[in-house]
Amino acid sequence: MSAATVTTPAPSPLRRRALGVAAAVVACLVIWAIGALAGVDYTVESPGQPATVIGAGAIVTVALGAALLGWAALALLERFATRVARPVWISVAIVVTVLSFFPLLSVEATGGAKLVLGATHMAVAVALITLLPRPRR
Repeated sequence: MSAATVTTPAPSPLRRRALGVAAAVVACLVIWAIGALAGVDYTVESPGQPATVIGAGAIVTVALGAALLGWAALALLERFATRVARPVWISVAIVVTVLSFFPLLSVEATGGAKLVLGATHMAVAVALITLLPRPRR
């Protein structure tokens, strides 16, 4: 009996990146929904601003915007700095993720809200860093 080798074609970069964007948005929405079901109060007060309730629409908008900006940045790096695009982009993505936590520290919100919103920041980073760059060969 002989073993047949089955190879599956790698998904196209466009499909993989679209999946990364979708995964980032869906993960954030799921995290937000779990928090909402657990009773998290998403009221956030920024210094000098009126209180705002962070709803599902804001979660989708920010996650989608961040994901698309990340994709655009990676595409530009791949176009103009092909050899170093992947490591530079991953480094920038990590720095941007760390910096994204600073606004959470400066707003008034419950601990649960800060925890859940911080988790959404991590979900975007994990999805994008995992799925946007081309896999190593």
